[in-house]
Amino acid sequence: MTDFDFPVFDPARFLRHGVGGHGGAIGCTYHAHGDDWLELALPYDPRLIGDPDSAVLASGPIITLMDMATSLSVWLKLGRFRPHATLDLRIDYLRGAIPGKTVIGRGECYRLTRSIAFVRGQAHDGDPDDPIAHVAGTFMSTEVRA
Repeated sequence: MTDFDFPVFDPARFLRHGVGGHGGAIGCTYHAHGDDWLELALPYDPRLIGDPDSAVLASGPIITLMDMATSLSVWLKLGRFRPHATLDLRIDYLRGAIPGKTVIGRGECYRLTRSIAFVRGQAHDGDPDDPIAHVAGTFMSTEVRA
């Protein structure tokens, strides 16, 4: 049995060897989860700075963090792995991340249809009441939900 066909999707188990792909390359790690939400952490890394004068993380790593967190929240809501693709992900930046701080990305799947998952989330650097960004998006699957 692999992590992909385990009876109930468990993100801690799925990510026990780390995050793969682009998310792994920038340092994303598992942080916490619930029934339909997941948090990933993005530790501060000077390689990810967008503007050297400000030392603030670039927007790309935060987009990656939020895309992954919201994507994994879909699997949590489904209770299993199901291939899907990001159809739309809107991100509204409220402020820059504080240099030196870890960014936490929380994604939540709040609605599922036969082929579309609706997600939302936020990124913060220590205080969820002072977010860096909000996201809203959709994921699409060609596999019909059972």
